[in-house]
Amino acid sequence: MKKTISLFSLFFIFLKAFSQEHHNEEIKNPMHPMNFGSIIFDRLEYIEKDKSLGYKITGFYGGDYNKLWLELEGKDYLKNNKGEIERADLLYGKAVSSFWDVRFGVGYAGDYNKGRKSVVLGLKGLAPYWFEVDSNIYLTEKGGVYLRFKAENDLLFTQRLILQPHFETTLSNKKIENLELGSGLSKVSFSLKLRYELKREFAPYIGVSFDRFFGQTKELSHKSNESSFLIGIRMWF
Repeated sequence: MKKTISLFSLFFIFLKAFSQEHHNEEIKNPMHPMNFGSIIFDRLEYIEKDKSLGYKITGFYGGDYNKLWLELEGKDYLKNNKGEIERADLLYGKAVSSFWDVRFGVGYAGDYNKGRKSVVLGLKGLAPYWFEVDSNIYLTEKGGVYLRFKAENDLLFTQRLILQPHFETTLSNKKIENLELGSGLSKVSFSLKLRYELKREFAPYIGVSFDRFFGQTKELSHKSNESSFLIGIRMWF
């Protein structure tokens, strides 16, 4: 988790310096395209099943058509101070329509001490009925190829009380032991989170998650079906 915080500290310093430089340019040239940045703690939660702290942190900087993204996702196990990085991606995004960005870059996944580097190609955007979709293909340094697909939606009970269903699946072309991925369909996850936005920038939530592992992935990870209670915070600035 310390490495994660360090990465985002460097990214935030870069955003501030880059924003100030472009702000000065925009004062000189009012027609210059506006750039902006943000850091979002989309998921900072305690996972009851394995006594871990899960996180998903996204930072971006850019304009309407071009953005630089840094996305980190993983968990720290509180019992033994070990952890795993599900994804650490540095991506450049290019808008191809009003609601969709094509993104490419580099990534890392695996344990903190061993993992796989990869080249990443992805598509991120807003599907019909306001489903946020994030789909990435990873080509690892050892020749493995795997796909991660995510979709989620916000269902508003009120302007502050929001239910968020989330679906995720992973598929791989072959067994990748460092990532505990088997060939074919590896994992399907579903979660429901109910959050209350005290402010738009700060929202505690509770939820449940359901994970199912398949084939070789079940053998590599020694997991089959899991469910867990979640409690966490979503915030951004």
